[in-house]
Amino acid sequence: MPKAIRLHQTGGPEALVLEDFAPGPPSAGEVTVRHTAIGLNFIDVYDRTGLYPMPLPGGLGREAAGTVAAVGRRVRGFRVGDRVAYVLGQPGSYADLRNVAADRLVKVPRAVSDEQAAALMLKGLTAHYLLRRTYKVRRNDWILVHAAAGGVGLLLCQWARALGARVIGVVGNAEKAALAKRHGCRHVLLSGSGPLAPEVRRLTRGAGVAVVYDSVGQDTFMDSLDALAPLGMMVTYGNASGPPPAISPLELAKRGSLFLTRPTLFAYISKPAELQSAARELFRMVSSGKVKLRIGQRYALADAADAHRDLEARRTTGSTVLLP
Repeated sequence: MPKAIRLHQTGGPEALVLEDFAPGPPSAGEVTVRHTAIGLNFIDVYDRTGLYPMPLPGGLGREAAGTVAAVGRRVRGFRVGDRVAYVLGQPGSYADLRNVAADRLVKVPRAVSDEQAAALMLKGLTAHYLLRRTYKVRRNDWILVHAAAGGVGLLLCQWARALGARVIGVVGNAEKAALAKRHGCRHVLLSGSGPLAPEVRRLTRGAGVAVVYDSVGQDTFMDSLDALAPLGMMVTYGNASGPPPAISPLELAKRGSLFLTRPTLFAYISKPAELQSAARELFRMVSSGKVKLRIGQRYALADAADAHRDLEARRTTGSTVLLP
């Protein structure tokens, strides 16, 4: 019998329960995907704790890779056995099987493994829109990346370096600093070791950075604003330490007419053509070797609670996958 992780009430990792699960046949326009690898992301913690409310009982997880097990009516372009991957706004990938709308699937090229694809869909497509659309990074831009040794952070730093940017990473310890340095950071700063903005301005010879990519939230938000150059862009895309504080628009004005945005991936890939285009560019970067995906941890699907504990304790580096 297929299995799935289910959530009956919000709470800690202990709220994750492994249960028998049968998704049924695919409806018209859907494909049944047999998962071979499932991505783990901090958004899964937000769902589990109730920060992002969802109907309960429900599933967890937004991304996975696998093979097509069945094809519903009116589906074109997919056959049983095709290697595919997806990321969805609706949780439910922590499972052996899932029915997915065909227009939300992308085919996985031979040069990309199933584990890579599962770990790339949310984090890799996030790196794509952050660098290529939210703020289009240019050669010689100074950029600041928080959580630079995390799943998105490592992808961001490598991709930004490939674009010719000068990357300053922020990490939590010396081991993560060495990892970030190997993956595209020109300079690495340790969080909590001193005021951030003065050090950033020293490294940039007083200029500040063109853009800050901040997935930490509450603990780093104001320091990130202070590190920006005039007309710089503050991109807050995560809440690992809690939601950022509310601020007056005047705070942006007095720091040099800054821009502030809170983007989400699903707004950037809402159209199938946008999803396919972004995925092709992402897979090309990985296939070329310019962006290397580091899978730091693997857990059995049944051990999803342990994976959540390690993620929240910041004991993970790179990407993490669950294996059915």
